[in-house]
Amino acid sequence: MTARPGGAAPALNPNPVAESAEPVVAGRPRGDHLVFVLAIVGYAILSLLLLVLLVYLLSLLGPVALVSASVMAMVPLAIVLLGIRWIDRWEPEPPGALVFAFLWGAAASIAIALLFDVGAHIVGAVMGIDDGFPSLLFGLVVQAPLVEEFGKGLGLLLLFWVVRRQFDGPVDGVVYGAMIAVGFAFIENIQYFGLAIGDAQVPGDVGEIFVMRGLMSPFAHVMFTACTGLVIGWASRRASAWGIVGWFLLGLLPAVLLHAFWNGSALFIADFYGYYFLVQVPLFAIGFAIVFFLRRQERIITLRHLQEYAAVGWFTDDEVRMLSTGAGRRAATAWARGHGVGAAFSRFSRAATRLAFARHRIVLGRDRAAARYDEGILLAEVADARSLLIGPR
Repeated sequence: MTARPGGAAPALNPNPVAESAEPVVAGRPRGDHLVFVLAIVGYAILSLLLLVLLVYLLSLLGPVALVSASVMAMVPLAIVLLGIRWIDRWEPEPPGALVFAFLWGAAASIAIALLFDVGAHIVGAVMGIDDGFPSLLFGLVVQAPLVEEFGKGLGLLLLFWVVRRQFDGPVDGVVYGAMIAVGFAFIENIQYFGLAIGDAQVPGDVGEIFVMRGLMSPFAHVMFTACTGLVIGWASRRASAWGIVGWFLLGLLPAVLLHAFWNGSALFIADFYGYYFLVQVPLFAIGFAIVFFLRRQERIITLRHLQEYAAVGWFTDDEVRMLSTGAGRRAATAWARGHGVGAAFSRFSRAATRLAFARHRIVLGRDRAAARYDEGILLAEVADARSLLIGPR
């Protein structure tokens, strides 16, 4: 096929179910209503908490600095969101879950860090501990990494428990962890930029902080929390609902260590820029390589399980090749958009990918009843989307 609007159409299966196809097992009903209720309650609590934090920032920074800092913080936010979109392109996560992850990072994680910081200062004052270098070292290298990564990681645990059927692999863990981290970093950047605007004697002070936090290290928090998400995502295919807690604690270890390593550099490294390019850039490159490898594994899983469905008549070999490669999807998407059925193809490819991962859960033996129910729903959706694509022909 070709991507030109006037070219050949994708080779779609006109008869989506062969006579030899295995029956679809309906399984048990899904708990979507409970998830919906939990989502509404969660959004309400997190939105209220975020409003309280914004009022706090307004009182701390003032309206002019708050607005200016918010605009500046939009730059690293946009950079990271584009990166997350690239990571999440193959099997996109539910938008509602991504919004919850962002709100958790921007509200709950920030609130946990602030409350703990206030408590630590109160305890220090009562015990007569001064705010000298030892206190600063403990706060930056021990307290902040432990408290912040634990607070962000709690959001990952909640997402695993509530949307477990969509949280089914390492890439999902990286995506959810990154969304929580970018929410946290967004609010933290507003505070840092706002304080710099209020205290700066010359514009260069603000500009340097913006370059360091907004342009050179927008993925720092993402890299930390993505470590926790990666471990939880890997364990999601084999751990029970409560067994995941142990993996969560294990995932905190690299997140906390990387965070402490990053914060400690501010105290002990004189040449930050040299340290950044010699140490942090290679670490970011390693993180990118890991994500690239994980995305490739997603394509392999899609190919493997769609071939199983093709063997019993649900897909043709051409459809499998089209759906399991980036080039095939891009060409088919271009054709579909050129013929006014872009939405139908997007639905078709998304349902087919989710179907492959539902099959993966069945093969692994993870929550098979729900996975088989999802399988039946997704097979029907694939057939319906295919009919919309074939119809105009």
